Amino acid sequence: MSTTESLTGQTTDRPTGGNLLEVRGLQKHFPLRQGILFQRQIGAVRAVDGIDFSVGPAESLGLVGESGCGKSTTGRLITRLLEPTGGSVVFDGEDITHRPPGRMLQARRNLQMIFQDPYSSLNPRHTVGTIIETPMRLNGINPPQGHKRRAQELLETVGLNPEHYNRYPNEFSGGQRQRIGIARALALRPKLIVADEPVSALDVSIQAQVVNLLQDLQREFGIAFVFIAHDLAVVRHFSERVAVMYLGKIVEVADRESLYTRPRHPYTHALLSAVPEADPDATERRERIRLAGDVPSPIDPPSGCRFRTRCWKAQDKCATEEPRLAGVEGSPPGHLTACHFPEEPTVAAREEDIVLDPALAELKGSL
Repeated sequence: MSTTESLTGQTTDRPTGGNLLEVRGLQKHFPLRQGILFQRQIGAVRAVDGIDFSVGPAESLGLVGESGCGKSTTGRLITRLLEPTGGSVVFDGEDITHRPPGRMLQARRNLQMIFQDPYSSLNPRHTVGTIIETPMRLNGINPPQGHKRRAQELLETVGLNPEHYNRYPNEFSGGQRQRIGIARALALRPKLIVADEPVSALDVSIQAQVVNLLQDLQREFGIAFVFIAHDLAVVRHFSERVAVMYLGKIVEVADRESLYTRPRHPYTHALLSAVPEADPDATERRERIRLAGDVPSPIDPPSGCRFRTRCWKAQDKCATEEPRLAGVEGSPPGHLTACHFPEEPTVAAREEDIVLDPALAELKGSL
């Protein structure tokens, strides 16, 4: 057993072995119905379609991918804000996959969420104090110092003035509102926080402050994070491991150093090539990949590998056989890739840029 200091200053025992969160074969299909009076299902949006991952105690896992790939839906499935269609979610040793809301009380104490939009996630009719105190009151937690003092301590922990206890959300900026949301998530002393794009709605100058705050809280209180974002630079700064999603599937997962410097899946290569370079005058040029078209519809995803319709390495096998998420020769242990023909483990510039977009290819040919 290891001893970790909790938010109240007391020590709590936590098992050192095993994962805090285990997700296996997780699915979420939203039905498509037709008709007004007698609705019949004509299909389904396969938002999340069978994903596996785990998060250890005090670990941070980043979840990245294009908009619409299923990242936020995955976060809501983990926290049971959505009912899974299939698969399992095991949190802290207990299966919570289909647990009724009335029996989620204990899990809710240890499993919290920070939402993307700080403007809509806070009730404008409640004071900041009420917003932070409500989770404690609903879960029957009575701090020795009282709810008000505890809420003020949490405001101070996230960098806000405790005297703002009686103010309303409309009196704060976006960054300050997100800090209030973080304080609310901390109120129950959780073991895991799902952060759903917590900085994407904030000004760039504020993003670094909020990410650094979350890092400080993770180190101080030993909280595990599932950090959902589309900003690869932010994820690299915050997360120890990173999982890449595409059209409801995880296509690659690895520790951040391995994934950012030695990616194997073509889609991960394409994502990383889109990250702006800090030094445009650098002597070493990085690979350039320009994909064609948009992500296919999750209503009718491609057969086999879902990325094959936009992949420069696609072959007949990719259309008939779905690749399994597994280790690839040349990658370190724990680096898993779902690809029949993985790329070389490098992000160095190629002799020729990969340009699949017809408009860009035509433009390049005319230059």
